[in-house]
Amino acid sequence: MYLITVFGNLLIILAVSSDSHLHTPMYFFLSNLSFVDICFTSTTIPKMLWNIQTQRKVITYEGCITQMYFFTLFAGLDILLLTVMAYDRFMAICHPLHYTVIMNPQVCELLVLVSWVIIVSLFYCTGLGVYLSSAGTHSFHSSATASVMYTVVTSMLNPFIYSLRNKDLKKGLKKLFRKIIIKELQSPSSTIQEGIQTSA
Repeated sequence: MYLITVFGNLLIILAVSSDSHLHTPMYFFLSNLSFVDICFTSTTIPKMLWNIQTQRKVITYEGCITQMYFFTLFAGLDILLLTVMAYDRFMAICHPLHYTVIMNPQVCELLVLVSWVIIVSLFYCTGLGVYLSSAGTHSFHSSATASVMYTVVTSMLNPFIYSLRNKDLKKGLKKLFRKIIIKELQSPSSTIQEGIQTSA
C-alpha cells in the first residue's frame, strides 16, 4: 500500500508538471496535496515496516518527537490543502467570470504558503497533546487499525479519487506515459528497441 501511495501521488505530480494544460489552480493544489500525501505517509510507514521486518518496536525519544512533529505537520497540511481546494472549486462555480482574476498564480502560491505557516503554528501543539495523552483509554488494536486507515489508506486513495474521474488528468497521464515510451524507444541502449530488432 505504501508503494501504491507513493507511486500514485508521484504520477499526479509528474503529470501536472509535464502537461501545460494542467497548469491551473486546481491542479497546482492537487500536486501540492500529492506531495504532502507522500510526505505524510513517509513519516510513519517506513519505520513501521522496519519494525515489522525486524520484530523490534523501539523508537528513541528524539525519533518519536521528530516523527510526531512531521506527522502532525503533514496531517494538518492535508486538511488545509483540502480546504483551499474546496475554496478554489467554490470560486470556480460561484464566480466563474472572476475566477481567473481572483485565483491567479500569486494567490495560489500565497494560499499554499499560508497553509504551511498555519500548520506549523497551530497543529504542532494540538497534535503533540493528542499523542502524549493517556494510552489507557484506547485499546492497542483499535488504535493501530485507526492509524493505518488514516495514514495509509486515505493517502493511497487520493490519487484514485482525484484522477480516475478527471478527464484532464487522464489525458495528462497518457501524455506523460507517451513521452516516457517515446524517449525509451529513441534511446540507443533501449531494451524495447533491442527486443523489436531481435524479433524482426
